Amino acid sequence: MSYAIIRNANYKRDNLAGLYKHNERKNTNYSNKDIDKNKSINNYSIKKCNTTYLNAIKQLIKENDLKCRITSYTNLVCEFIITSDKEFFETIGEEETKRYFQTAYNFVANYKGLGEKYILSAKVHMDESTPHLHLVFVPVVQKLDKKSGNKINKIACSEYWKGKDSYKKLQDNFYQYITNNGFNLERGKASNVEHLSTEKLKQITNYDNIKYELIQEQIKPIETQNTSLIIQQNKELIKYTNKLKVQLSKLYTTINK
Repeated sequence: MSYAIIRNANYKRDNLAGLYKHNERKNTNYSNKDIDKNKSINNYSIKKCNTTYLNAIKQLIKENDLKCRITSYTNLVCEFIITSDKEFFETIGEEETKRYFQTAYNFVANYKGLGEKYILSAKVHMDESTPHLHLVFVPVVQKLDKKSGNKINKIACSEYWKGKDSYKKLQDNFYQYITNNGFNLERGKASNVEHLSTEKLKQITNYDNIKYELIQEQIKPIETQNTSLIIQQNKELIKYTNKLKVQLSKLYTTINK
């Protein structure tokens, strides 16, 4: 049986450019070998963002008087990855696949009273092994201003996902909505763990910087009978191995967390 899958990741200002380029296929090369650029012409937008995500957010703040202090620590957008498995999409065919993603889009627009205007982008990728929807939105909540007592609209990711069971509720509501619209799927597996994108995982594990350092310091084998040179390289190998141990220890702790 196939599952109704919806996963969330939160993004800060410095991650928005990379997220935009990935979703809109603006990059020249991709480390993800699952992407077939010859099929990227089949990707389509349910809602298109005509500027960068950051510019679109600034425009929303201005037009809707949203309260937000944009810093490098602020989660400005959430991204839902919505999909099922390959067999499900092959079974229902092209038109029903389009209806599935449109139905998912409608769900997000109404979930927690968000509103379609706060959806920045909804891009369906058909150029990977399994079709999926990248839906990027600004988590806007309505609150009472402590000083004036008036209702204000605020970008507040922590408030939008308030409560330990917030992701469970998302799964429950999405499953109910999808099945009520005629899609024969099972509920996605419950989990309290935030699903990280590859880009975000690389960021929190300092992947690119570590990879660069290790590549730069690779030790080439030597062919020599000179004892002093052999001893010197052994010392370099020990130093290099110790550096690897430190980096791997940090990564192990981060990944487990």
